[in-house]
Amino acid sequence: MAEHDTDPTTLPRLGRLLLWVDKPGSDKKIFWFLVAICVVVFALDWTYEKHSYFEVEHVKGFYALYGFVAFTGLIFVAKALRVLIKRPEDYYAPKSIDTEDYPKEGTDIKDYTDV
Repeated sequence: MAEHDTDPTTLPRLGRLLLWVDKPGSDKKIFWFLVAICVVVFALDWTYEKHSYFEVEHVKGFYALYGFVAFTGLIFVAKALRVLIKRPEDYYAPKSIDTEDYPKEGTDIKDYTDV
């Protein structure tokens, strides 16, 4: 693989702002930041009066619990669906020759390293 240029002076402004994401340990920082946001939003559920259509919506933290259960269910459904629709790696191209070496004879390839 080619080495990527990570010199901050050559990157665009957005790239410079997001360069910290690539550093080791930043995944844990992002995870705990998201956990903190979820806790704050869950705590804010006690600060206002709800005007809902159904009684179950009056339960504190209902939407957080509902979202967690729905997303967890979605993950389990996706795992089960993967078992059903998974195909072998060469399913669409069983006789593919993409991984074979390209023949060098007759191609007139020039070597520019001797310049």
